[in-house]
Amino acid sequence: MIHATNFPGRGQVAVLRTRPETVLDDYYRLMRLCNYEQNLPKDKDTLLKINISWQIWYPACSTTPWQLDGVIRALLRDGYAREKIIAAHNNTVVVDAKEGAINNRHKMIQDHYGIRDLRTYEAGVEWVRYEPKQPLAVLDQIYPDGIYIPKAFYDKNVLHLPTMKTHVFTTLTGAMKNAFGGLLNEQRHWTHANIHDTLVDLLQIQQDIHTGIFCVMDGTFAGEGPGPRAMRPYVKNTIMASSDPVAIDALSAKIMGIDPLRVRFIRHAHERGLGVGDPKEIQILGDAEVANENWHFAHDEDTFASWGQKQIYHGALKPLEKPLLRSPLVPWSYAASNVYHNLYWYPFVGAKRAEMMLNTAWGQKFLQYSEGLPFNPGANSKTPFLALTLGSAAALAALGLGMYYSTRRDHS
Repeated sequence: MIHATNFPGRGQVAVLRTRPETVLDDYYRLMRLCNYEQNLPKDKDTLLKINISWQIWYPACSTTPWQLDGVIRALLRDGYAREKIIAAHNNTVVVDAKEGAINNRHKMIQDHYGIRDLRTYEAGVEWVRYEPKQPLAVLDQIYPDGIYIPKAFYDKNVLHLPTMKTHVFTTLTGAMKNAFGGLLNEQRHWTHANIHDTLVDLLQIQQDIHTGIFCVMDGTFAGEGPGPRAMRPYVKNTIMASSDPVAIDALSAKIMGIDPLRVRFIRHAHERGLGVGDPKEIQILGDAEVANENWHFAHDEDTFASWGQKQIYHGALKPLEKPLLRSPLVPWSYAASNVYHNLYWYPFVGAKRAEMMLNTAWGQKFLQYSEGLPFNPGANSKTPFLALTLGSAAALAALGLGMYYSTRRDHS
């Protein structure tokens, strides 16, 4: 439905510096700089593809409340019908989307404006087989029995709401990665060994099924290091928008200090003509000074969890990928991720960083959206991890003693 080489705003990205006191008005100005209405026809439903990378609030991790608030306000102000705006949420095997919508204050904003939900993981959502109109790079090989996507995504606009952050598997995550959770089901982890080409295929699918695409990216907080969760957050006061997912991701990469054309999914999307990935060909609207910044973000770090996954996808454990990740054994990986991120990393490392960011002007802005709501309830507790560690140690000790006494009986 979208002509990849000839859509309004192709190769254009709007960038603004913002502050908490003006951010909602700044989002409106940002979207108007892009003439966004040309890309989102008002007679069609518009999906707000919200990003929830963690069910707890962590700066730069998920769609910010002022990002969602500002976009909804802009749409309503410009005459988009409230009943045609839909908040699209997906679950993941390691993130509880309903809990995340509460902790990240998305639900509060949706309720305030009366915006309905589309939760792709719920029983009533129909998934239909997608038939490619053009050759795909990898998805038809990864899913030989067919690529299934939500029927409710067809013939609708989509407005992506990513944040500026690095990522352990894709170098950075932004507008193109934001489609990953919505279009693919909970077997999407099958694509991780080919994640870059998967993102390019997903953009091609989006251009085929959607009536319009627009992207609004928040960099008020930005995340460096082993994202999308275990990052070092910084205040960067930056917001961006574009109808070209390739161009906005390329500019985000450039600002963070990453060469966009060395990022496989950006380069391949550019080469396939799905958007503009070469910074020299991107037209900057708004604050060119911000667009020329270099934040020198580290983008090739791993957590222990992501290092282990890469051994399965690309390293010594590659022969075990199918039994480990495509068999009844797969819940072990979900449990391992949960233990590492939720029980260990956040209580022992992330909570201090989150608290430090709460003391910034943007952290105080977040608290303004939090009246009467607890902050990350239960997430700070170190007790579950310590109990698990002690229990595991006791179990291993008991096993060792059992083997020792068994061996002694055999020798007596």
